[in-house]
Amino acid sequence: MLPNPLRRLQGGNLEVFKFGMYVLFPIGWMYYFGTNLDDRFNVKNFWPTAEQSHKIPIDKEEIDKELARMRVVESVRRERREREVALLQAQAQAQQPESSGQQ
Repeated sequence: MLPNPLRRLQGGNLEVFKFGMYVLFPIGWMYYFGTNLDDRFNVKNFWPTAEQSHKIPIDKEEIDKELARMRVVESVRRERREREVALLQAQAQAQQPESSGQQ
């Protein structure tokens, strides 16, 4: 036969027990994983320090310096792109006479 505590979990008592488990299990789960998050899920040096992050220019001189730096970077990138396009066009033209000679 069933032990005494399990004999009492029949009918309505079983339903009350199941309802209690359905309600308390998610609450317990959220409590366990929701408390002490700083120690449990902390990753050292994840966020950058003030020295590592960007410094937003505020003064007009700083803004002008930053704009000049950005323009230099963009001009270097543009020159590099133009060289690559010219090289690709030269390679395409060099291959074009070869393909037309094969026909």
